Amino acid sequence: MNRTQLTRTTAARAAIASSAVLGLLALSGCGAAETGRSTEAGGTKTVSLTVPSWVGAQANVAVASYLLKKEMGYTVKSQQMGEVLAWDALSKGDIDAIMEDWGHPKEEKQYVENKKTVVKGGDLGVTGHIGWFVPKYYADKHPDVTDWKNLNKYAKDFATVESGGKGQILEGSPDYVTYDEALIKNLKLNLKPKFAGSEASQITAIRKYAKEKKPFLTYWWNPQWLNNEIEMVEVKLPEYKEGCDADLKKIACAYPNTPLQKFFNKDFAKDGGDAATFLKNFKWTTDQQNDVALMIADQKLSPEAAAEKWVKANESTWKAWIPKK
Repeated sequence: MNRTQLTRTTAARAAIASSAVLGLLALSGCGAAETGRSTEAGGTKTVSLTVPSWVGAQANVAVASYLLKKEMGYTVKSQQMGEVLAWDALSKGDIDAIMEDWGHPKEEKQYVENKKTVVKGGDLGVTGHIGWFVPKYYADKHPDVTDWKNLNKYAKDFATVESGGKGQILEGSPDYVTYDEALIKNLKLNLKPKFAGSEASQITAIRKYAKEKKPFLTYWWNPQWLNNEIEMVEVKLPEYKEGCDADLKKIACAYPNTPLQKFFNKDFAKDGGDAATFLKNFKWTTDQQNDVALMIADQKLSPEAAAEKWVKANESTWKAWIPKK
């Protein structure tokens, strides 16, 4: 859930995330149940990747899948699943790699440190940041709204028929990294979370508010290509300090800046050959990820077409990812 560069489209609606995922499944030639261990034994070269629900992470999988297939001769299987479920599947070997993790310390401790079935796959190259945001047109009229201490003053402006007289904070999926309920309680804020259910549904709601120039408060993240369309301003929460988010009963601080990480199944990291080396080498910038995400979500290119377009224009970047023979 963003998952610092404060920047996680025009005609896309609630179908954006699902259509992007379906496109990825189509380009990989698999269905939801077609997962399995990656292997190069006996000439079989298959890699299984998880597809997160947000478009930025889908861009990673699209480009990685395209290069694995077109440049390296692999079959790529991909499957959409929630972030926590993906960790379990990774541990079991049902998938080989998570290309973008926004920080799951509980799962990391369980699978990396204790079970030792998952290993770190390196830095993606993108720094994520989760926060609370309001539209710039509202912040321009009410500059002090960008300080959390003043949110109760403006709670009535964010209220909806579903928020029970409290100010609404629009959330994405319950599966995303979030501690907003605890934060609201511990900071004594007159707010109530409303989960849109997915990135696509959240974008639909944000666009509707923005079109009507209505005030809204939302859980949001960077990088996210929508910020190129709708300008939002972050609300300053109490400063993040190491460990301040360790106890939900006491948490009263902002989200950290998170260098997004990759994680591999242990056996894949050991026996995955060139595919494992390639995915470990895969590292790009926020702008590069946003370029592909924008093509998928806003320009309505299929994930494979977006990946192909990016690959053709950025050979100097991806060539370094391919293992040298």
